[in-house]
Amino acid sequence: MSRSEGRDSLYAHPRDSIDSFVFDERVAAVFSDMISRSVPGYASIIGMIGLLAERHASPGSRLYDLGCSLGAATVSMGKAIGGRDCRLVAVDNAEAMLARARQQFDKHGLDKVESLCADIRDVEIRDASVVVLNFTLQFLPLEQRLPLLRGIRQGMRRDGVLILSEKIAGADAEEDALLVELHHAFKRANGYSDLEISQKRTALEEVLVPETIAVHRQRLQEAGFGRVDLWFQCFNFVSFIARP
Repeated sequence: MSRSEGRDSLYAHPRDSIDSFVFDERVAAVFSDMISRSVPGYASIIGMIGLLAERHASPGSRLYDLGCSLGAATVSMGKAIGGRDCRLVAVDNAEAMLARARQQFDKHGLDKVESLCADIRDVEIRDASVVVLNFTLQFLPLEQRLPLLRGIRQGMRRDGVLILSEKIAGADAEEDALLVELHHAFKRANGYSDLEISQKRTALEEVLVPETIAVHRQRLQEAGFGRVDLWFQCFNFVSFIARP
């Protein structure tokens, strides 16, 4: 972590009431630590996004990182494609997150990044060869997820790919309970207390709504993606590659 980034202790002390989770300056300041200690395989997913971008980015196209947070996926793609004639577009609706993302783009010499502080539902996808939704769709209301994916599909090149990473729900109650138990064990192993886990879960309860793998597959197909492959899973965190 850099000096401007801290260790996540936002939920380390008891609170009388738990507000809904928001991506504000307090979260932005510890987000790098938060996500690495909360999402199993996150670093691997970021690395593989770069590999997939290198494989699928076509000359003259755009590469979108929708809900870019601190810009990790954008940086991974930018480093992977090198001097290729592509345009990187990083979008987030939280200025506190995007400000830190811009610092990362400058740090890594990515001068082809167009960074937008905007709602991803308002961004027109155009001429895209790679679109990334890295743990972003899960924060949208359920009824707004299909329209977003349809818009992405319509703005993609025929040989493009969508990389969709999500926290999921188990296929049934027993599987869901197991996945949650394993995820909490992962967080404890990374230094989070039971209090932190419980309070963070309450904060996210109505903000992050996970769905099953089957629901994701069906929706992607309804959005116009002809092939959907699950390429990563660790506990209740997955990533798909969807192709037109």
